Amino acid sequence: MSLAYSSMLELGTKAPNFNLLNTQANSTEAILDYKLKNGLLVAFICNHCPYVIHLIEELVSKSKSYLKQDIGVVFISANNIETHPQDGPEYMAPFAKENQFSFPYFYDKSQACAKAYKAECTPDFMLFDKNLACVYRGRFDDSSPGNGKTITGDDLDKACNALLQNKNIPTPQHPSMGCNIKWK
Repeated sequence: MSLAYSSMLELGTKAPNFNLLNTQANSTEAILDYKLKNGLLVAFICNHCPYVIHLIEELVSKSKSYLKQDIGVVFISANNIETHPQDGPEYMAPFAKENQFSFPYFYDKSQACAKAYKAECTPDFMLFDKNLACVYRGRFDDSSPGNGKTITGDDLDKACNALLQNKNIPTPQHPSMGCNIKWK
């Protein structure tokens, strides 16, 4: 595991659209088609990362709550499966089922999507408003494997709540940290 921090996509950046493999539906779909009335959460994750595994249960729970509030959710894995085959599409769909995803889990084979979003690590979060402008990029909360802090999702929750209330997103926004994306 190689620790990396998110590069913090510039606020206001328009969400790029990509057609990626939705591993649960086994079909190619546009990720921005999942934007709902209030915006879109894009999360870069993977199956094997200890940082993702650490918070996956709470992340899925929070993501389901965001969906109910008309914030779309997509999860994307961009890892190189030649070096990390456990993150390949054939393992992503079972991972999504096991963790009860009610949103798509896309595979970014070319890694072009991850590069366009400036994703650096798993997990890495970007929140876009109803106009698809980036309003938050950063961490889920300050917990990580072994630091003893409770998993709350507070940082992402505060951003989503501010978005829903048409308020400024709280600052500072802290970079996410986790395993580096496994680039080709």
